Amino acid sequence: MGTPAIGLIAGLGNPGKQYAESRHNAGFWFLQALQQAYGFTLQENTRYKALGGKFTAGGGVIHVLAPQTFMNLSGDSVVPYARFFRIPSAQILIAYDELDLAPGVVRLKLEGGHGGHNGLRDIMQKSGASDMKRLRIGIGHPGRSDQVSGYVLSRPSPDDRISILSAIDRAVDTLPSILAGDFPRAMNTLHTD
Repeated sequence: MGTPAIGLIAGLGNPGKQYAESRHNAGFWFLQALQQAYGFTLQENTRYKALGGKFTAGGGVIHVLAPQTFMNLSGDSVVPYARFFRIPSAQILIAYDELDLAPGVVRLKLEGGHGGHNGLRDIMQKSGASDMKRLRIGIGHPGRSDQVSGYVLSRPSPDDRISILSAIDRAVDTLPSILAGDFPRAMNTLHTD
């Protein structure tokens, strides 16, 4: 069976009830769907400023982290956690909201830049790495750059929310391929829409 290709899944968002339903929390929504599928709980981990948990799949233990630092400081949680558990950056999967993809679209990306996403930017700057895997969950774009911050912090329309959650479910379904390191297969499945 071997060890899973991913040792840590981090879902990005903002803590607090006022943000729970906002588009920017799509990474947290992914972790909630994962919890339902794999039956683990997330508990407060003050040392790493996060909610943390783990589950067993793909022949090993997968750590799960929901930073509670606010989006722009996600690296303050993810980077020390990964270092402590000796999880290399290439074995980290980060799930986050993506403005450049429509609601209902989800993409797996293996490396590259942060694409302007502040949470990912912070993790990359603090880790000095760019080879972490990314699960980009489409939330759509408001059309103008000066509207982005209000847009990501607001709730999606009911139709958009359904599309986003359905994309998240598809991503959860492909997790066995991702954990097995069969990224082409996972991408094939996710990128067909």
